[in-house]
Amino acid sequence: MSGHPDFERVFRIQMNTLEWMPIFLPSLWLFAIYISDAVAAAIGTVWIIGRIVYLIGYSRAAAKRGPGFFIQGIAAVALWAGALSAAVLRLV
Repeated sequence: MSGHPDFERVFRIQMNTLEWMPIFLPSLWLFAIYISDAVAAAIGTVWIIGRIVYLIGYSRAAAKRGPGFFIQGIAAVALWAGALSAAVLRLV
């Protein structure tokens, strides 16, 4: 896709969000099943806040997307690490 730079940035924001959904949603569900619904919801809220910060930063300039990406990335890693460790502990 090519066109106006503003459109390209907004399109990439939307596509990047869709690309993260297969990572975020299963980890959220597994974390909620194995650990806690409330904690999963809290971390999921942090992920959403990170996506909003990403959207605002990337809409202004591509170089400003880092903080939002970092926030949502940390939230996703926390969900995956928690879900994976809890699942492994239940198997052991």
